[in-house]
Amino acid sequence: MNLLHQLRHETSLNQPKWLVIPRILLGGMLFIKGITFVGDSSHLESLIENSRLAGSFTPVLAGIIAWTHLIGGLFILTGLATRAMCLLQIPILLGAVLFVNLPNFTLDNSAELWLSMVALVMLIGFVIEGSGKISADEYFRTYYKAGYHKVKVDV
Repeated sequence: MNLLHQLRHETSLNQPKWLVIPRILLGGMLFIKGITFVGDSSHLESLIENSRLAGSFTPVLAGIIAWTHLIGGLFILTGLATRAMCLLQIPILLGAVLFVNLPNFTLDNSAELWLSMVALVMLIGFVIEGSGKISADEYFRTYYKAGYHKVKVDV
């Protein structure tokens, strides 16, 4: 039994069903954040420029962040490739916490810092736990193994 199969078997399939609610909330939050970033990329670009993180690659980095949040949030929301999408989101949220929210921390914008930190902790948790039984991954895994992927034609 390889390590990935053992990790999936011991965590994702044995987690409680209520963990689907935080996964959906996290995915929805990232999806909505991606929509706002795609809709108003100038705000994201100004945040990146103020952090002096990307230099001349600011528009490219803003596009990558926006679309990663949009697509990754949708995948996490549905439970499709949850671990991979959470791994893609972790560096972005880590950068948001360390380079954007902490240096600009005031009592007025403390909600952004706490939201980023909670999302980061949840992403790490779902990398470890996986998507669970109520997810698109489990749906496809169950019906593929059950043999529903084959189309039988009677002639």
